[in-house]
Amino acid sequence: MDGWPFDEDAYGRRAAVRDADTAAAFAGIHPGARQLLATARLQLQHLPAHLTRDSWPGQLTILEEALSHLDALDARWQETRAQLSEGTGPGSAGYVDALDEHHAECWSYLDDWACHGRVVLDIQAAAHRAPSRQKRPPLPALTSRRSEHGARGR
Repeated sequence: MDGWPFDEDAYGRRAAVRDADTAAAFAGIHPGARQLLATARLQLQHLPAHLTRDSWPGQLTILEEALSHLDALDARWQETRAQLSEGTGPGSAGYVDALDEHHAECWSYLDDWACHGRVVLDIQAAAHRAPSRQKRPPLPALTSRRSEHGARGR
């Protein structure tokens, strides 16, 4: 078939490596990902329109949904690990197969983060470019007493 890999086993091994590498790259972000998204949402709400892009809210939604799926898949992975038979620990064929399957299930959601994760940085950069808000309301303009008296006396 045109466009299909010649060696399905080699393709499968390469996909497993890709999936594992992608999961490893996200592992450092995952614990704080929900906070990153919440911060980006809050920043976006306060940014002036000229500093934002129309795509940002949708991209944040994609990331939030992907994170929810990843959290569910991680919970399922913990259950799977607990159900592995004794002696089927890290490095064993059964463990590696189960982990490869877990990574394959996660990959499309991790790919969403690879494709859209930059939006968090873009929003942060826009927030730094935005003019700072005044911390208190401006005071009313002062008028001199002399000009007030002069205006009344005439």
